Formats: sequence, C-alpha cells, structure tokens
Amino acid sequence: MGEKRVARVTEIVAASPVSFDDAIKVGFERATRTLRGITGLKVTEQRVSADEGQISEYRVRMEVIFVLEA
Repeated sequence: MGEKRVARVTEIVAASPVSFDDAIKVGFERATRTLRGITGLKVTEQRVSADEGQISEYRVRMEVIFVLEA
C-alpha cells in the first residue's frame, strides 16, 4: 500500500508587467519561500490592467497545492 498523504490548497494572486507566464513564475517563486511540499499549481483566472490604452500588468489567480507534513 502507498503512503497516506493529505494536501492543502491555498489561493494567491501574482502580477507581472511582462506576461502571464512571468506572473505565474513570480507567484510560484514567492510561494516556495513560504510553503514546503508544493506539488502543483492551478491557474484559475487571468486578468490584465490597462493604462492609457496599453497593458500595464498581467495578473493571475492561482491555487497552490502542497502536501501537509506529518
């Protein structure tokens, strides 16, 4: 039998002036500084901010999945 594990999901929002991909990387890198045992991310929303007819910021809302320690 495999080992029993319990995971938790927490939601974060990250932003980047470069791209959605960069916003995901920013959020993941920040999450790894606080959370241990991250097993995945789920991007649940993408938005942009605009200023004077130009995209000024890419934002992502993500669920961070991590395994709880015993």
